[in-house]
Amino acid sequence: MLEKLTVSEALDKLHKKEVSSRELTEAALARISAVDQEVKAFMTVIGDQALAEAATLDARRLNGETVGPLAGIPMALKDNMCTKGIRTTCSSKILHNFIPPYDATVTTLLKNAGAVLLGKTNLDEFAMGSSTENSAYFTTRNPWDTRCVPGGSSGGSAAAVIADEAFFALGSDTGGSIRQPAAFCGVVGMKPTYGRVSRYGLIAFASSLDQIGPFTKDVRDCALVLNSIAAHDPGDSTSANVETPDYTSFLNGNVKGMKIGVPREYFAEGIESEVKDAVRKALDVLVSLGAEAEEISLPHTDYGIPVYYLIAPAEASSNLARYDGVQYGFRAEADNLLDMYKKTRSQGFGTEVKRRIMLGTYALSSGYYDAYYLKALKVRTLIKQDFDQAFEKYDVILTPTAPTVAFQAGTVENLLTMYLNDICTIPANLAGLPAVSIPCGFAGKLPVGLQLIGKPFDEGTILRAAYAYEQNSGIERKKPGLGKGGAA
Repeated sequence: MLEKLTVSEALDKLHKKEVSSRELTEAALARISAVDQEVKAFMTVIGDQALAEAATLDARRLNGETVGPLAGIPMALKDNMCTKGIRTTCSSKILHNFIPPYDATVTTLLKNAGAVLLGKTNLDEFAMGSSTENSAYFTTRNPWDTRCVPGGSSGGSAAAVIADEAFFALGSDTGGSIRQPAAFCGVVGMKPTYGRVSRYGLIAFASSLDQIGPFTKDVRDCALVLNSIAAHDPGDSTSANVETPDYTSFLNGNVKGMKIGVPREYFAEGIESEVKDAVRKALDVLVSLGAEAEEISLPHTDYGIPVYYLIAPAEASSNLARYDGVQYGFRAEADNLLDMYKKTRSQGFGTEVKRRIMLGTYALSSGYYDAYYLKALKVRTLIKQDFDQAFEKYDVILTPTAPTVAFQAGTVENLLTMYLNDICTIPANLAGLPAVSIPCGFAGKLPVGLQLIGKPFDEGTILRAAYAYEQNSGIERKKPGLGKGGAA
């Protein structure tokens, strides 16, 4: 049962020499072998390599050598983060055979911290989606009910953590791709401030929106992982050179006097009643601990979806132009160069990726740039200004993470309905703000997520509020019944 431990519990046992890194890694790999055929969280598993790394760490401990703060903890990476010598596909056919010659900065930082990589997790192709149904290979399933999706685009990472296949995992968040699957799967998921975590080696979707963050079993683990991946990176021009605190120091459970803004726009029509009720009850817990809550307005919230679906596809159309069959990845057979370009992109990209490339190219085209893309950038500024004004008075903004709980795979055919699933998460990306989703109850048998949004580079405050709620919520720490008939 070692795989059920949190990161902090496992570290404690490692420090006391009650367990070895190899034993933790063997437990995680055994769990993957037992349940991943059902969950389908992993694109690639590197069991032999993980066991060898774990054995090396155990030997270093026995020799009295200094090891990193996460030494011996098995984890997973979303398959859009480069791993030297290990296949990195973005769950796309166009990168089915791509093996990076270098590591992403977060990969290097986690190696330096001593974390043991188990493998790479499934995602919506090039991180474009909210359900992991857009993977070119297979759909990941929600461990609470395998008929349902785990959310997206980082659905594989979220599912792996709640299914105890990894002690923690990293995802990327462009419009909610960490927080929404965290809500659907009932784990903690954080999108740090834009620039807090290096994007070097993250295969780009939308460069002004993408941010890497952790999935963990509880808030303390989130703080521990963030400590290891938040650092200035000279190799990333968007990496912020700001001081990185010890995030665990914020976990004191004290929210007395904390001012919480509750935007009415996030509780409007379209939010399921059971989701609203669970989030309101979570707010009551924080108020009972001494926090002060007031209803506020973020008037440009409704523009978040249209602004996002102009800016993100525009940046994607530029970023994905590099996949042409010439330098790496899939190359279609053709009689001439132009046909090779066309066939490679037509056969290599999935429907949703092609849709967003076309939308973005149109928005950037001559005669339409000012009307669409430039106007979207201006409205993005207004959305950010709404948050700036709110944070002049409030410490934290509290909302639902997603308007619904996890839905059944194959049931959302209307594209707009799918896009609206990120309505609560997109504004934080547009404004570059830190936000965390934590479990706050259930609607039926499926988890509900609570979102806390903070000021730029103030991850500590939202972690403090999240920890206080987690410690006082009274919600039982449940697990899905995989492998024993508990998940349908």
